[in-house]
Amino acid sequence: MTDLLVPDATRTLVTAGAKPPRRRPVAGAKRPARRIGRVIGYAVMILAAVALLMPFFWMIMSSLKTPNDVFSAPVKWFPETWVWSNYVDIWTQSGMLTWIRNTLVLAVVVTFLQVLTGSFAAYGFSRMRFPGRDVLFLVYIGTIAVPWQSYMIPQFILLSNAKVSNTLWAIILIQAFGAFGVFLMKQYYDTIPEDLSEAARLDGLSEYGIWARIMLPLSVPAIASLTLLTFVNTWNDYLGPLIYLRSPDLWTIQLGLQSFVSTLYDANYALLFAGLTMSVVPIAIVFLFGQKYFVEGIATSGMKG
Repeated sequence: MTDLLVPDATRTLVTAGAKPPRRRPVAGAKRPARRIGRVIGYAVMILAAVALLMPFFWMIMSSLKTPNDVFSAPVKWFPETWVWSNYVDIWTQSGMLTWIRNTLVLAVVVTFLQVLTGSFAAYGFSRMRFPGRDVLFLVYIGTIAVPWQSYMIPQFILLSNAKVSNTLWAIILIQAFGAFGVFLMKQYYDTIPEDLSEAARLDGLSEYGIWARIMLPLSVPAIASLTLLTFVNTWNDYLGPLIYLRSPDLWTIQLGLQSFVSTLYDANYALLFAGLTMSVVPIAIVFLFGQKYFVEGIATSGMKG
């Protein structure tokens, strides 16, 4: 009777003196732990996202309040009376259109020049061979560690002597070149196989043609990342325009909104927050359309192909 209850395979192993096969652990045993870890990870990310977005939510809600309700105690997250006219008043009572126009011109021109000069210089450091190339690259990249405040006054004197102070050209000239853009583009160029450049040279393509027709089309993620970072930094720049742009007709949106706060107790913060909300919209739109390439460009820069 006992032999009838033992499977044939097990009976054969026992008869031969071999040990029965061990049972593998069930794969589903690890699933609850993974699910718990995933839930905890999502919960932490949600809390972090809420903490980051809460100031923006409060700013938007404050832009729809009356001036006396902005800093009420206790804090009122939602306005009792929705004052949509704040967005109309910010246009009629200020030079918002002029500020946005100046800021947009600076952001677009500076971004274009930084992408152009950064990608071109990066190609030289990545593909050209000349004595002292690595040393020159390290020295140039080392300028990133030098704070702008240390050479701000000599730079202002230089631009003043060049008769470009109190013009938009002053901001364009000091920001048209950036060591970070060269570093970012060079790291991405290094991931592109050298064989493509060699094949193009054999076909008679010049170095300018290789840069324009091969390297740039293959570097869209890095270009998008540099474009987004430069546009955001130029749009949000306050200190540069504060130093060089003294005429109200040349003010950027940051300088214009600062003019609303003449004194701490004599300021319409509801209009100020309405203007701040409007200043964030272009940045949000640019990031929304470029986030895919931005993440890809940052993730792949510095990786050797």
